[in-house]
Amino acid sequence: MEGNISTNSRKVTFFSACIARGFLLLLLVRHSTQQGDFNDYMKREHSLFKPYQGSGMTIPYWDFIGTTFVTNSYVRLTPDLQSKNGAIWNHVPCTSINWELQINFKVHGKGKDLYGDGFALWYARDRLQTGAVFGSKDNFMGLAIILDTYSNHNGPHNHQHPYISVMVNNGSLSYDHDRDGTHTQVAGCEAKFRNVEFDTQISIRYENDVLTVFTDLENKATWKECFRVEGIKLPTGYFFGASATTGDLSDNHDIISIKFYELEAPSLLAEDRRQIVPSAASFEAPREHKGDPKPGMSNVKIFFLILLSMLIVVVLVVIGIMFYQKHQENARKRFY
Repeated sequence: MEGNISTNSRKVTFFSACIARGFLLLLLVRHSTQQGDFNDYMKREHSLFKPYQGSGMTIPYWDFIGTTFVTNSYVRLTPDLQSKNGAIWNHVPCTSINWELQINFKVHGKGKDLYGDGFALWYARDRLQTGAVFGSKDNFMGLAIILDTYSNHNGPHNHQHPYISVMVNNGSLSYDHDRDGTHTQVAGCEAKFRNVEFDTQISIRYENDVLTVFTDLENKATWKECFRVEGIKLPTGYFFGASATTGDLSDNHDIISIKFYELEAPSLLAEDRRQIVPSAASFEAPREHKGDPKPGMSNVKIFFLILLSMLIVVVLVVIGIMFYQKHQENARKRFY
């Protein structure tokens, strides 16, 4: 009897110890996740999250230029001031064939009706080069996901802004700001991400030459598909980055976090992709580029135009009467 009790006690003690160890392990995993030690398929060298800073003003694995500055809560690419450019670039080339990038961001400012210009997320060959495409260089090699907050298009768009679009470039294409890039756009969707009170997120998933962009903009903790495009060819060895710009209009463009996940690549794609040229199998049809509308006449101009017309009519009537009277006089002279 005592032996049975002793055996049962040892079993209870063993199971209690297992439960306690499991609970402790769960706490350790939770703690390590909060500290930034993620599971194996998240790559720290392509990710950015709090706390951002390493020693001094540096950020591990990242470089920043322009107006970009780092706080405890965000990396601000541009402040809500005119004519600013800023960017942050990962300095470790991506060797993964399939990957997913999740970005937590915030675009906000004082402007209610007029604001701009937006920011871009990059997977590109050349890094840390400023330029005209949302703070980065034009005629780039790679992929750009553009989050455009201001419509420069002359004439009506078939969509509202803010707008998310994708551009794949082999270095020969130039981004046309006057057309908001519609002639080189692969796909896009409307996205109301500006001046909201909750977190806004975008996910860029590149798997088996298929590019899919998801958003989480409604505070529902669920991804909503923005667009899906097949036939996108991207090489390995390029760099991730984010850049933003302001002009006459401005906004704060903040990056809260960037999380990179490596996806398992099937054997058919397990080849050397370092030398392939970025390409897209298709582009959206460009929308018509309309000229600026001619300014309408003011009320003062209309008034003077009517007055001038009336004067011309009066003069013509007077000339007509004088001509008629002269004709009548000549007729009477012939009768006498």
